[in-house]
Amino acid sequence: MKKQFIYSLAVLLLTACNSGDKKATDAATTLTGDTTNRGSIVSNTNPDITPPNISDTSNFTTVEWIDKINQTLPDIKEGKVLEIVYRFKNTGTKPLVVQDVQASCGCTVPEKPEKPILPGEEGLIKAKFDSRGKPGPQSKTLTVTANTMSDKILTFSVNVEKE
Repeated sequence: MKKQFIYSLAVLLLTACNSGDKKATDAATTLTGDTTNRGSIVSNTNPDITPPNISDTSNFTTVEWIDKINQTLPDIKEGKVLEIVYRFKNTGTKPLVVQDVQASCGCTVPEKPEKPILPGEEGLIKAKFDSRGKPGPQSKTLTVTANTMSDKILTFSVNVEKE
């Protein structure tokens, strides 16, 4: 049973980057509600701000997404590296700590803020999508884990024109 599960997981990961990837659906905008497997941030470059333990619900905060969380981008030529940006604002009363941002595919490399975002401040989640070898319609997701009630799913879609 374990071998079958591991094999299925490996097949899923290997097929996640196929050009027919259609993961960005309306369902992707729902929150996962998963607050398990959350750790704490142990390093900080600003000694005046102690990052909260993101698994402690008393440290949860709220976020307003300034940019659309489901972005449809203009067509690009195959081989181009595209940068996607999602702006957000900490609308809560506690510092926002983005612990992790996971991409649905190895062709997309996310970048998260390293410092806590104080209440009222804005921050960015960035990602670079490498379209090399990815002709056709592409839909990718980014899963953001932070000290909020649940993870947030961000999506982008782009058509990659074959050269």
